[in-house]
Amino acid sequence: MTQYTLKCEEKIRLYSLLRLKLPSLLKTEISNSKLRRLIISGSIFVNGKQIRIPAFTVFKGSSVVAEIEEEKLFFEKQPDDIDFQLCEKDILFEDESIIVVNKPCHFPSEASMVLSRKNLHSAVVDYLFKRQKREKPLAKNPPYVGIMHRLDRDTSGAILFTKTRTVNKAFHDMFEQHLIHKEYVAVCCGIPKKENFIVEFTMGRISRKSEPAKWGFLEEENGGLASKTEFTVLNSKGNFCVVKCKLFTGRTHQIRVHLSSVALSILGDVLYGGLFNERIMLHSKKLSFIHPLTSEKIEIESPLPSEFEIYLLK
Repeated sequence: MTQYTLKCEEKIRLYSLLRLKLPSLLKTEISNSKLRRLIISGSIFVNGKQIRIPAFTVFKGSSVVAEIEEEKLFFEKQPDDIDFQLCEKDILFEDESIIVVNKPCHFPSEASMVLSRKNLHSAVVDYLFKRQKREKPLAKNPPYVGIMHRLDRDTSGAILFTKTRTVNKAFHDMFEQHLIHKEYVAVCCGIPKKENFIVEFTMGRISRKSEPAKWGFLEEENGGLASKTEFTVLNSKGNFCVVKCKLFTGRTHQIRVHLSSVALSILGDVLYGGLFNERIMLHSKKLSFIHPLTSEKIEIESPLPSEFEIYLLK
């Protein structure tokens, strides 16, 4: 991935700025649809903040950075995603303001630069729209679905979306302040030294921009951010173990990096030293929080996929 910095010399829409500046930096023409997909996919940052709105207003002197994987942008290689359609059985919790669904493995959480690529966010919109059409056949506009957090393509389990913009700030703040408690289950390669342990250090991206994105220990003075995870061993069998992971912070690849740092790389996570497997054995097991509208304590659990069961047998 390469970073490109764009100079903003006047008040302008983000899309128009990219249209004006990016082709010369890339030394090639780029279609209008790809420019929009670049923004929607989360590749553009204005003054350090990720912006996904093509019509966003950029002011003179703003810092605009485009993070681009040129191979994906220009060749649009199709990943080996599953063909998934959301059904009622995949809904873990729903009320008037939120919907929590059980994400499958090998399926992206949100839209990417490949316009035709299916994703969970779109699947939720489609599911709610079809239900809406059954209740109101004349409905024309798809319902709103907001993205509050993400799971990696190969991570399965519970993921929350909002159904109305009025609760976005409340849930955004809850995720930012870690008031929504997240528990994962991972199958790891190795023999744990303790049944309960905590991994805590500053971390950040350690790979070069031209290399696959990889995170690890990084000093605070170099941009590292605090990270903390509590681990509990649920079962140990041969050279593998099953570990419950409780997050206290939400850094990119946090669980994967922390487990790798104690010689317990996740099975299938070859980027961080794990043995090859058909999937990365990491599952979002539980979300718990106080509902901002009802003040009710909500606990939502996602059943473990069948491929985890063999590692839980005594």
